[in-house]
Amino acid sequence: MKTTTSVVGYSKKSKTMNTVTKLDPADIDIDAIKALSLDDLKQKKPPELIQFAEAVGIENAGNLRKQDIFVAVLKELASRDVEISGGGVMEVLQDGFGFLRAPEAIYLAGPDDINVSPKIIRKFGLRTGDTVSGEIKSPRDNERYFALVNPSSINFETPEQARNKVHFDNLTPLYPDERMIMELDDPTIKDKSGRVIDIVAPIGKGQRSLI
Repeated sequence: MKTTTSVVGYSKKSKTMNTVTKLDPADIDIDAIKALSLDDLKQKKPPELIQFAEAVGIENAGNLRKQDIFVAVLKELASRDVEISGGGVMEVLQDGFGFLRAPEAIYLAGPDDINVSPKIIRKFGLRTGDTVSGEIKSPRDNERYFALVNPSSINFETPEQARNKVHFDNLTPLYPDERMIMELDDPTIKDKSGRVIDIVAPIGKGQRSLI
């Protein structure tokens, strides 16, 4: 078995997941793959992604764009009943639709974003800024983006737990009620900056400040 770049695959000999560096299609048992994350594909370097696509059965993967490889791989694995998952940070648009933006793209719009339907947004009470992950499906012939099918995690909690969260704007603010003395009671210290802070800008425990 050859070894090289860090690609996750399954060995036909051991039937267990192995980390290999130079992926040989013959070393991958596609039937052993039960689930795959879109994030795992995004993290692969171009050579690794092409090798994995060829192992899955995608022909001429080296001639395809990265986005097209994602779609081809996920479609092939979905046809084998492999569970596909993905996630990102929610952005709700004015027309009611939403997208899960990728942190590695600095949350800007991109071809790898995951579409979220208005029905799912209303059902789970999703808002802009929510971190969402779950089962996704690959684009159909007339679609451009992956689509969220069933959220499994919202803000790192189950959808049931996240649904009962109070909106941030509706929370009751708590203000500092205990003062923090910055001046040090030590006559040998000549630095009086702590004393100046206590006089000019006193600080309370739990207070927000800009350093």
